[in-house]
Amino acid sequence: MNPPERPTASSDRRRWRINLSWIGALLLVWFLVTFVISWHARALTFPFFQWPFSFWVGAQGALIVYLLIIVLYAWRMNRLDREAEAEAAAAATTEPAPPTAPPPDA
Repeated sequence: MNPPERPTASSDRRRWRINLSWIGALLLVWFLVTFVISWHARALTFPFFQWPFSFWVGAQGALIVYLLIIVLYAWRMNRLDREAEAEAAAAATTEPAPPTAPPPDA
């Protein structure tokens, strides 16, 4: 039983670029939620369950977005890993089988 062949370096680089683009996009969302929205939410002064709405944005809304960022990243990386495994399995099945010795003459 041979181990599956490792994907090529170019496919590794492609997956790493995809990973970095997801990290960059999710960090941008994190920054916007943490600093930009929270900063501008101070202007939202209407009461929401007896507290200013800006409190709810900072205390609850940001946490929900953080959890969504984690779930989205985990889902996407699992999907990328499955694609890599399928690629490796396809590469392993397209390799020619090693030649077998002819049967001995009886």
